[in-house]
Amino acid sequence: MKITNLHPLEVKILLSYPKDAELSAENVEKDLNFKTGNGNQALSWLLGKGLIKERRREKETFFELTELGRQWKEKGAPEERLIELVRIKPMKLTEAARILKISDKETGSAFGSLAKLGVLTMNAEKRITLALGPEQTVNGRPGPNTPAGLHLMLIRSLLDKGADGPAAWSELSDAERTTVAGLSKKRGATDSAFREFDRETVFFAFTDERDATVDMLRKTGLTGEETNALTPEMLATGSWKGKTFRAYNVNVPPTRLVPGRTNPYATFLEDVKDKLASLGFEEFDGPLVETEFWNSDALFMPQFHAARDIHDVYRICEPQSVQDIEEPWLTNVAAAHENGGGTGSRGWKYHFDRDFTKRLILRSQGTVMSAKTLPRAKVPGKYFGILRCFRYDRVDATHLSDFYQTEGIVLGQDVNLRTLLGFLEMFAVEVAGAKEVKYVPGYFPFTEPSVEVHIKHPVLGWFELGGSGIFRPEVTTSLGVNVPVAAWGIGIDRMALMALGLNDLRELFSYDIEAVRLRRTA
Repeated sequence: MKITNLHPLEVKILLSYPKDAELSAENVEKDLNFKTGNGNQALSWLLGKGLIKERRREKETFFELTELGRQWKEKGAPEERLIELVRIKPMKLTEAARILKISDKETGSAFGSLAKLGVLTMNAEKRITLALGPEQTVNGRPGPNTPAGLHLMLIRSLLDKGADGPAAWSELSDAERTTVAGLSKKRGATDSAFREFDRETVFFAFTDERDATVDMLRKTGLTGEETNALTPEMLATGSWKGKTFRAYNVNVPPTRLVPGRTNPYATFLEDVKDKLASLGFEEFDGPLVETEFWNSDALFMPQFHAARDIHDVYRICEPQSVQDIEEPWLTNVAAAHENGGGTGSRGWKYHFDRDFTKRLILRSQGTVMSAKTLPRAKVPGKYFGILRCFRYDRVDATHLSDFYQTEGIVLGQDVNLRTLLGFLEMFAVEVAGAKEVKYVPGYFPFTEPSVEVHIKHPVLGWFELGGSGIFRPEVTTSLGVNVPVAAWGIGIDRMALMALGLNDLRELFSYDIEAVRLRRTA
């Protein structure tokens, strides 16, 4: 082993202790004035180089103050404070708890403890009062020679010992151990004043390699006081003069620098937003929790539609529904479902359930925001959003149970299917980077005609990118719009598969930070 490979901390340990010494991280830091953590670090290096070996392990119990214990230290234990209160004026437990600003449980526990010690009692009026005679008190408080006085002294002693950090169990008297055991818990619950825990100390001994290494250190003159680095400040002040510098090991690999970067998928989403904004689109957004009205009913999806099943939509447990739905949209939409209303349609021919429509669910499709935007939309106008949606689904390479959609609507007297196909091509070719695209007729309750856009992935093959169409009058007229509206809902997660060169949607949300870094540089 090369002596120059030893760190100054290791050198100090080797030169400071005799061959038969027993070492521990705590003792090394104390003896050599190391910073906290340096002792453990230096011993682990020596262990790795074979210069020390593990001799034994010793487990010891410690206790320390919890947040509640620190409050006791500052304000006094509940028993102390309760005695101070009732020695002046008898009162009920609830009144004492209010004045002391502690819980009824803490007050009751303190009273129970002091009642067992004969300090407090409760009179016929259910008021707490002192039970000690004059010979047992000093200035109205339990005397130091009474069981109660001793108990309070022990609590105060323990609070003082634990105030500066963990205190060893072995340093406590038998009476203190009994007291702290009754006031502590292993993991330090919020209702206990002390936390009890075990700490294991590892002790090391030098190996036979130590003597030869120490001889070489003395021959080379290394002391462990060598300076690690030459700093600009040392050059400016001249303090480097007369110092001994540690030799540089040019074979040590440099420190890896990992600059912070945005997540590649987040960057992709921002790029899509920038592109749409540059085309004149205004962005919309909304809450994750929506009503059945805006999520489905306003989109002319019948209330008996299969997608309303609990296995496709996540319901909210509390609260289950809203109080009201905005008018006149509720009346208009209900009429469109029942008989077509003023849309020229025959509707779905069923009784519209006005309680069901108030039910709260997690947003299952981004088109909900397109519907909510129609009543306030400008004509002509263009709107989009990138929205997180939730839908029960089997997770695989192209499906997730929560996913992002990019939604958009274009309103105008001249808007038609050709307008829509132009935007779909932009998403498929320019955004997703697909080489092969096809359009397939589709069906959605809220659009007619309806079109699905499919792209071909080099590994996964053909899959649907999203649905689109021209909103039906049952949707637009019910929400106050009387011009054609082209709408789309594209799975932006799937677009990212192509754009980022991935083969599985789950890679977009990987917790493997190295994989994310590689994806960023690819």
